[in-house]
Amino acid sequence: MRDHELDAIGAELDERLAGADSALARRYPGERGVRQPVHTVYVPGDRYTAGTVRTWGEQALAALDRHAPTAEELAGITGAAAEAAAEVYPWVREKLSREPIEDLRIDFEDGFTAGGDAEDAAVAAAAEVLAESVRDGTAPPFHGIRFKSFEAPTRRRGLRTLVRFVETLHGAGGLGEGFVVTLPKVTSAEQVEAMVLVCERLEAALGLATRSLRFEIQVETPQCVVGADGSVPIARMLHAADGRCTGLHYGTYDYSASCGIAAAYQSMEHPAADHAKAVMQVAAAGTGVHLSDGSTNVLPVGGPSQVQAAWRLHTRLVRRSLERGFYQGWDLHPAQLPTRYLATYAFYRQGLPDALTRLHAYTGGGDSAYLDEPATAAALARFVLRGVDCGGVSAAEVTERTGLDLDRLTVLAHPRPR
Repeated sequence: MRDHELDAIGAELDERLAGADSALARRYPGERGVRQPVHTVYVPGDRYTAGTVRTWGEQALAALDRHAPTAEELAGITGAAAEAAAEVYPWVREKLSREPIEDLRIDFEDGFTAGGDAEDAAVAAAAEVLAESVRDGTAPPFHGIRFKSFEAPTRRRGLRTLVRFVETLHGAGGLGEGFVVTLPKVTSAEQVEAMVLVCERLEAALGLATRSLRFEIQVETPQCVVGADGSVPIARMLHAADGRCTGLHYGTYDYSASCGIAAAYQSMEHPAADHAKAVMQVAAAGTGVHLSDGSTNVLPVGGPSQVQAAWRLHTRLVRRSLERGFYQGWDLHPAQLPTRYLATYAFYRQGLPDALTRLHAYTGGGDSAYLDEPATAAALARFVLRGVDCGGVSAAEVTERTGLDLDRLTVLAHPRPR
């Protein structure tokens, strides 16, 4: 076949596949290349104050001082490798002093039981406090609210809370890039489309830029995962969000209970949970939507033996999530923060030497005993960048070991389509 014939066929294929090419680019734009928090902390709306973030950090440090004042003791309690614990222990303490909460969600759903005028008052108060913390630079880098779902019984109340909070926050000068809201108990793509409508109306009313309001979808109903027709509704939901969905958050206990799992066996590592999260992971692949695992309700409170058992469990569950590609989870108590950062930092520190060696080899710097493809090199670069974002890896050590600065690493992590 001659060149002109090949060119003619190629042009025909381009024409035939133009629609599919456009749809693929629109629906699966790839990683967004933005920082993802390592956790989300939920605080009841009527308990959120100007001192909440600082208090969580202080209580987390107090738990460390009481139960594990040294790296050796923390390693012994949690089962973390002694060498890794020794390396990251001072970083954990520094993190708890400087930025104990990366993502804060002020909760007006399950964590808030009052209604009517009491909720209106709590919404206004919380929005004013959050706005002040944004203005003075003390707010967590990511922050927002969870409001009641768009299911019929709670729809009007959830809508009122969402609108009043955003209006107050904007009016007080606190609505910025870090703001995100959580849409809970989603059962249909139509609810996601309704959320898009509310965001559009709010943006128009407040004079905000298009798509400046973003939201997460909470996967805590079986109807999210398998539809009545056997389809996967969560995939439809992602694309119904019109580019506004930033994350899928697994809801451990609502989902487990809805599946009929007895309370004693509801867990982030139950097979039903793993199935739901596997579906989430495949649905979100290539969309740029972040994934978050859920929480454990086994809290590190009470006597030493109870705290130690809860810390061992939390450390193991955080590590398990990380290994499965869920780089974020929920924390429900200040004393969970030490093990959140211990497990997260140790994960990146232990994987760093191999990742840097392979990246160095991939970019022409030697051998690594791996023949890595571009997709794997991108995954290695994203792993390192996540470590830098959370504070477990320094940019200087990356450059020293690989010769790559963060700009070059970012290019490797987010290659343009060929």
